[in-house]
Amino acid sequence: MGIEQILLGHGKDLGAGFMVRRVLPSAQRQGVGPFLFFDHFGPVTVHSGAGHDVRPHPHIGLATVTYLFEGAMEHRDSLGFEQRIEPGAINWMTAGRGIVHSERQPDDLKHASYAIHGIQLWAALPRDREEQAPSFVHTAAATIPAVNLAGAAVKVLVGQAFGVVSPVQAFSGAVYLDLTLGGNASMDLPPLAPELALYPVDGPLEVDGQVLEAGSMGLLAPGAGVRLRAPRPVRVMLLGGEPIDGHRHMWWNFVSSRKERIAQAAADWQAQRMGQVAGDPEWIPLPDHTFTAA
Repeated sequence: MGIEQILLGHGKDLGAGFMVRRVLPSAQRQGVGPFLFFDHFGPVTVHSGAGHDVRPHPHIGLATVTYLFEGAMEHRDSLGFEQRIEPGAINWMTAGRGIVHSERQPDDLKHASYAIHGIQLWAALPRDREEQAPSFVHTAAATIPAVNLAGAAVKVLVGQAFGVVSPVQAFSGAVYLDLTLGGNASMDLPPLAPELALYPVDGPLEVDGQVLEAGSMGLLAPGAGVRLRAPRPVRVMLLGGEPIDGHRHMWWNFVSSRKERIAQAAADWQAQRMGQVAGDPEWIPLPDHTFTAA
């Protein structure tokens, strides 16, 4: 049992040389549970004046889930929310029928050097919620439940595990954990959801004796628990949930069960009909390659 498939990911430049490691989606697997997108960014030092900003851009049909290990970023969106994102908090933005947001350097860090490191996920919305009203919810680090096990510390970011429940409102039985294992420590991981994956952030992890290297994602065989062992201290992200209710089409920042809906969103963004981030006139244009619903 143990690991059923390993995804290696690839480098992706988000602009201005800001590189991320993108593991989902992949040619081998579209997603794990509701999660269709997995970007690991950093650790990288942002130097004074580097301008690592993500300008206003749109989303439909998904929820973004942002979690930092180090650093800070400033979220602003077309609903009027402004939120400083800091380590340990969960920021869940439901795009629904459409939202526009930016992720920029906080003003107090624009002339400083600091480390930025974290994970961003996209979760596909259930078909009957793809066109719901957009929303944004910040869950502070202090309210995220934590459990100490023998040799391991667990933060339950989304869903429920080890007897505690996250306050983050999710769907599709989503589960998202931040695990820290000490050197030569072991823990038993139960089958918390029908689809599960492990991602070692900063070191190797043994899964039922099989080595999973840092920066690779191991998809677990369904329905069975596994034994985790860390040759040295390691941080591991676990994600998964119920299988999504049908295939999703993905193009640029859009996710939908219907191709024509993505084409409509592209046209709406081109015509600037999806809203604006107040006080931020910049926007990221559509990619050069055109989406077709045929």
